[in-house]
Amino acid sequence: MSTTKKIIIADDHVIFREGLKQVIDTTVDMTVAAEAGTGQELLQKVQENDYDLVILDISMPGRNGLDTLTELKRIRPKLPVLVLSMHPEEQYALRAFKSGASGYLTKGNPTSELIDALQKLALGKKYVSADLAEFMVAGLGEPAASEIQHSLSNREYQVLCMIASGKPVGKIAAELSLSVKTISTYRSHILRKLGMHNNSELTRFAIENNLV
Repeated sequence: MSTTKKIIIADDHVIFREGLKQVIDTTVDMTVAAEAGTGQELLQKVQENDYDLVILDISMPGRNGLDTLTELKRIRPKLPVLVLSMHPEEQYALRAFKSGASGYLTKGNPTSELIDALQKLALGKKYVSADLAEFMVAGLGEPAASEIQHSLSNREYQVLCMIASGKPVGKIAAELSLSVKTISTYRSHILRKLGMHNNSELTRFAIENNLV
């Protein structure tokens, strides 16, 4: 008899977690054993208990999902993590895999694909969607995309995407639970690293590289 896989969901939206639980509970060998509303709560629970799989959102208050993922893999290097995000694959998937994720899915995907991804991770495999595989192949050798991946920190990259989406500094600060001054500092670092001078240049750069 197969052992039921224990899953912990980390997402700050309670309704979304409830929906995930209902989907996962329909599968034979999986159950949602715990939930976390922040990255810090996830890290604490993972240190206190054993789980077989993690479902992790990128956009959470405080510590973001990618930084949480990096720390999680330091604590539990063999624990498979499926990043489930509202952000398109071309924005964050490569960073998620570099940070230790075993799979990446957007929240708009069918539930059948979610279950397929979880089952593959439970077997110790990676999960890459057909769209992401095509994007990764198409992006090989593009210096601009490579520059983004290596020069910006996870938080800087997140702020870049939010600026390019047209969000003002105050709104970004509120969504990330950071001060306006901190966001402005991140913006300055991004401009310096990418050799740019204003938000218009950042937005153009993001559009050209399919980040928004």
